[in-house]
Amino acid sequence: MRAAWLVLSASVAFAQPVFADEADKLYGTWKVLSAVVEDVQTKEKAPLYGEHPKGYLILLPSGRMMALLVSEGRKLAQTDEERAAAYRSMVAYAGRFTVEGDKWTTKPDVAWNEGYMTDQVRYFRLDRDRLIVETAPVMSPDFGKVVRFTVVWQKVE
Repeated sequence: MRAAWLVLSASVAFAQPVFADEADKLYGTWKVLSAVVEDVQTKEKAPLYGEHPKGYLILLPSGRMMALLVSEGRKLAQTDEERAAAYRSMVAYAGRFTVEGDKWTTKPDVAWNEGYMTDQVRYFRLDRDRLIVETAPVMSPDFGKVVRFTVVWQKVE
């Protein structure tokens, strides 16, 4: 019985740093490389913000994050129509985040769109200096179908 208890204790002790180590690798500044929307039914993929979107993701050890992602080729908006198009060609939010295994959840404090002021759940994996982030499949009012979003970031700091 004592041996089983020691094995269990050792397993827990050794398992925790693995998760902590993965979370530690998330901290820093990341530059967007790509953003893709995938039709879950057909598996068809398309660039979400063009072939060369711009943006950064900042994840701090304090548990605070900020993300800004915009379409390529944006121009200075001068009319209401252009301002509306600029609004639709971006995503930006900031808040507190937590990590559990390969899932990270952000509770936004502020967002470019009030509809984003709910828990934002993302699934991630690390591949050297790249962070691949996916959403769960979701019914998108913008696309009128069930889609999944994938954003690839490269660590810069």
